[in-house]
Amino acid sequence: MDKPVTFPVRVTPRAKQNKVQPQADGSLKVYVTAPPEDGRANEAVVETIAQWLGVKRRDVEIVRGATSRHKVVRITGPWKTPA
Repeated sequence: MDKPVTFPVRVTPRAKQNKVQPQADGSLKVYVTAPPEDGRANEAVVETIAQWLGVKRRDVEIVRGATSRHKVVRITGPWKTPA
């Protein structure tokens, strides 16, 4: 896909592993091992989603909710639907 797309995201910091779980309502649940301090969890969210979608980190941006567990993430550039 080439159009920018936004996703609601629920983040769980300090998880056992980094992973993404799509939800039935179209949102994503993202688990990251990083703590929610000094922006480390946000960086981990961006990196985890980028790896999951097969895009570059610069193509993933947190557009709302930087200090909340509930975020809105924008994906730009071409990306593929994960299997």
